[in-house]
Amino acid sequence: MTDQLAPAPLTSRRPRPGEPWWKQSVIYQIYPRSFSDSNGDGIGDLQGIRDRLDYLQTLGVDVLWLCPVYPSPNRDGGYDISDYRGVAPEFGTLDDWKALVADLHARDMRLIMDLVVNHTSDEHPWFQQARASKDSPYRDYYLWRPAREGREPSNWGSHFGGPAWTLDEPSGEYYLHLFSTHQPDLNWDNPRVRAEIHDMMRWWLDLGIDGFRMDTINMLSKPPAFPDAAARAGERFPVASEHFIHGPRLFEYLAEMKAQVLDHYDVMTVGETPDVTPEHGLAFTNAETGPLSMIFAFELMHLDAGHAQTQRKWTKVPWSLAELRQITTRWQAGLHGVGWNSNFLSNHDVPRLVSRFGDDGEFRLASATLLATYLFALQGTPYIYQGDELGLTNVAFSDIGEYRDIDTLNYYREQVNDLGRPPAEVLAEIHAKGRDNARTPMPWTAEPNGGFTSGTPWIALNPTYGQINAQQALADPDSIYWYYRDLIRLRHTYPVFVDGRYDLLLPDHQTVFAFTRTTDDEQLLVLLNFGREVCELDWPGPPPLPTIQLLLANLPGAQPPQSTLTLRPYEARLYHTRTRAGDGLE
Repeated sequence: MTDQLAPAPLTSRRPRPGEPWWKQSVIYQIYPRSFSDSNGDGIGDLQGIRDRLDYLQTLGVDVLWLCPVYPSPNRDGGYDISDYRGVAPEFGTLDDWKALVADLHARDMRLIMDLVVNHTSDEHPWFQQARASKDSPYRDYYLWRPAREGREPSNWGSHFGGPAWTLDEPSGEYYLHLFSTHQPDLNWDNPRVRAEIHDMMRWWLDLGIDGFRMDTINMLSKPPAFPDAAARAGERFPVASEHFIHGPRLFEYLAEMKAQVLDHYDVMTVGETPDVTPEHGLAFTNAETGPLSMIFAFELMHLDAGHAQTQRKWTKVPWSLAELRQITTRWQAGLHGVGWNSNFLSNHDVPRLVSRFGDDGEFRLASATLLATYLFALQGTPYIYQGDELGLTNVAFSDIGEYRDIDTLNYYREQVNDLGRPPAEVLAEIHAKGRDNARTPMPWTAEPNGGFTSGTPWIALNPTYGQINAQQALADPDSIYWYYRDLIRLRHTYPVFVDGRYDLLLPDHQTVFAFTRTTDDEQLLVLLNFGREVCELDWPGPPPLPTIQLLLANLPGAQPPQSTLTLRPYEARLYHTRTRAGDGLE
């Protein structure tokens, strides 16, 4: 790492006139249940987040994204909401939430909230009234269908296993749930549902939030006929993505939401959008016509799962730099100048990025900082998931009883109890891909329970907390935390990080991912050695003129510009040059 950087400012660089603030922002995702517990009940809470704002502000992030804090039975980690206009008691009160917003805005930071409107909890009053009577005005808030030949209305499967239809015995009809049986899907064809959602969104925006992360937003529209999905041999309930991803009225719904709500506030929106292409990305994020600021595209999340759809999320295969490079280049080129990218490799639903795409052993520090460099050097808004800045790794609990995630528990039960697979074999898959990898509590110190709680944590900490924790990272000037801080400061300082055009270099190199970012005033050369061996290469960028400087490197002793370079395992370097004088940089 270089020592050229002055201390990072404690507030973000202000947007240039006419430039959306979210393009320059760095977003930090918080899973509240696992972030910081202030009252000793073992569950992270809003006051715990407030207590850690100095840590986040020192890191330099601009925006916090809170996973759901709404009242919920917590069948699916809070994504089964029973009240859209409140705060779950385990997290605090609405007044606590308002205090958090005030604290953030006083620090020149912003807050976005999860918008989960494909489905509700089955304990939401709407669904309770809907299932009470076929004549209820809330019946049509959800999707009900009669049996087909005594069975489910179609062969659609749930993302969490089993059928996507559950029989409501009193009424004799089935309701649709693309996820858990406790998460019935809303009927977006009903204008009253859309009006309720719009009113709820305005309510939160008027309370001061700065935007929404929109859960499964491209699944809202379903074809009324619910045709059967294509099934593979032996597959009884296939996930019917071809029918509900980008359904027939999706963009109509989103355009209405934008006109009715979003256009009236200075907000950012990011949509969770599985199975999208750059062409879809342009439709969603076109600065002139798109309904959203940006989307999460998941192609990179399938790198290590191959292309088989069946249980794809649980498989693990070797991934290639060639495919990572191709996917990255396709999205960078496809959205440049028209739409906008979200740059991420981790979140609450996937394994830890250093265990998945780096090396969580010998090269943990180097690979964690290389992956951070990759994310920050691309055009788009970078996302940090809590603990990435510490280099947190996957956890390998030895007993299924230690896991809490509904998807993980369903998978284990199906594979072990129903199909008879060896438990150790299934646990190995869970160790690699389970969602609880990302949900173990944040380790703040080496004290018992990592300083996360004075009580019993709702899920056990990763046993590495004695060595990997925030206190240790803050005390080490060469830690991953301080490297993230350097990256954030660079992004706030040099416009090329936000505006620069992406151009690929060395398209066929076996281990080095090299590219440039270029504006009229600046050029950034990015060199990333994804290999575990030392690599030599010829200087791939513009001539090494005196104006080119080594801006940042993740390993000490990095070389200045020269004709031949030697890159160590997982070494990352950023070289910078001004392409013309007077660019206004300090």
